[in-house]
Amino acid sequence: MTKKNETFRKAGVGRRGFIAGSAAAAGVAALGFPSITGRAAAPLKVGVYGGYFKDSFDEHIFPDFTKKSGIAIESVAEPTGEAWLVQLEQSAKAGVAPADVSMISQVAMLKGQSSKLWAGLDMAKIPNSKNLLPQFVHKYPDGTVDGIGAVAWFITLVTNTDVYPKAPESWAEMWKPEHKDRIGLLALASNSFLLEITATTFFGGTKVLDTEEGIVKVLGKIAELKPNVKLWYRDEGQFQQALQAGEIPMGQYYHDVAGLAAADGFPVRTTFPKEGGLSDSGCWALSRASKEAENAHRFIDYMCQPAIQATMSRKIGTAPTVDRKILDLSDEEFGAVSSDIPPIIPRYDIYQTKGDWLDQKWTEMVVGG
Repeated sequence: MTKKNETFRKAGVGRRGFIAGSAAAAGVAALGFPSITGRAAAPLKVGVYGGYFKDSFDEHIFPDFTKKSGIAIESVAEPTGEAWLVQLEQSAKAGVAPADVSMISQVAMLKGQSSKLWAGLDMAKIPNSKNLLPQFVHKYPDGTVDGIGAVAWFITLVTNTDVYPKAPESWAEMWKPEHKDRIGLLALASNSFLLEITATTFFGGTKVLDTEEGIVKVLGKIAELKPNVKLWYRDEGQFQQALQAGEIPMGQYYHDVAGLAAADGFPVRTTFPKEGGLSDSGCWALSRASKEAENAHRFIDYMCQPAIQATMSRKIGTAPTVDRKILDLSDEEFGAVSSDIPPIIPRYDIYQTKGDWLDQKWTEMVVGG
């Protein structure tokens, strides 16, 4: 495995572990970022998912931002799970910000809204936000923007090419009886997003998830997968090893890491089904307790630039949050992290408003028994 692939793989696992779970970048030098004489009196504290993901930002992103802007960055490794959200909320009550800007999961963004944790963003100070795809602008119910797409990645349908020489075309393939005891799926409703995948594949879209009755119907369809599922996995490495060995030759997995396994010579294929891959993401959000709002806006604006998004795709393995038409990624580079097929977007709202009920139903109908 190449050094680039090793870093790419570990960065991918690190960022998703928080939420659930070396080509040169062209054009970075010509960003048109305003130059500033001198440095900010205090560094801008930026929270990112820890481990190799943070290391990649420290190497490839933050130094260039400081060079272009004169604003020093102090990177902060965010703890796993919702511990960071709790820490931000408790600190904000005391008027303190452990980080000015943080990378926050979509569900945590919604939870933070209840305590008005996120400061509203002035879009006039983020002119590069015009480059963003619509799903990467997060808002309070009143329309105030509170989050800007930071990173994105895809869950796709993966197969072992020795077992399945032909690529599947649809997510519906997983329901076919010939795949009995051959499939690996993520174990939780809130990280597998099988509700959205199933709703899109069999119910015409995710609108069916608007009601509990509709959710139960979709859960019933997911339950039909049980004879085919050999592993409900929480450990990505466990499934990847079984996929590469052909022990569990089909399932859902992360597109970037599966592609790297294929590049390393393993018999692994990642496919964007005709219904689309599942696009998950995290936002940049500004703590209401931050005293560095001006510099935070400059940083977020910097991250929305096409050249920086291309750097992220090449160096860190994230899918771009901006329109492909304004990127200089080659077809191969873009295909390593994304797809032109319209994505399936998670219904983050239901995990926030119906989380406990949904977890109970998921256990009763899908993974239990």
